[in-house]
Amino acid sequence: MKTVLVPGLVLGIMVASAPAFAQESVPGRYAMQKTESGIARLDTQTGEVSLCRESEGDIVCRMAADERTAFELELDLLTKRIETLEKAAADGQTGFKQRLPTKEEIDQTMTIMERMMRSFFGIAKDLEGEDKAPSDSAQDRPQKT
Repeated sequence: MKTVLVPGLVLGIMVASAPAFAQESVPGRYAMQKTESGIARLDTQTGEVSLCRESEGDIVCRMAADERTAFELELDLLTKRIETLEKAAADGQTGFKQRLPTKEEIDQTMTIMERMMRSFFGIAKDLEGEDKAPSDSAQDRPQKT
């Protein structure tokens, strides 16, 4: 007669044997307990329980049934979100609307640019005038001999 362990029962076994796991000198992330149908693996960080079997010298673990259901629900949710995003991208719905500026916006921009250019050229003209200013000093006049 083959005994099949239920994930809740495996968890109960793991919790009951927790003091034995706590006595390990270097605690690892996973605690393993041999059962009649294979090995139960407890992830000590997340509390997840996996059922493992030895196959061709390797230990192969599968999620417990309740974890598998939660995993599949999350996978379905993510798949639906991806499909929705792909459909929106294919329909050209990018979340923002491209548009050209209005005439008023162009006029306002041009007015600002014109003021800036006039101011710049005014400053340049003033600087240019300072360099060419006539001088009344005697040193700048040619000497007559």
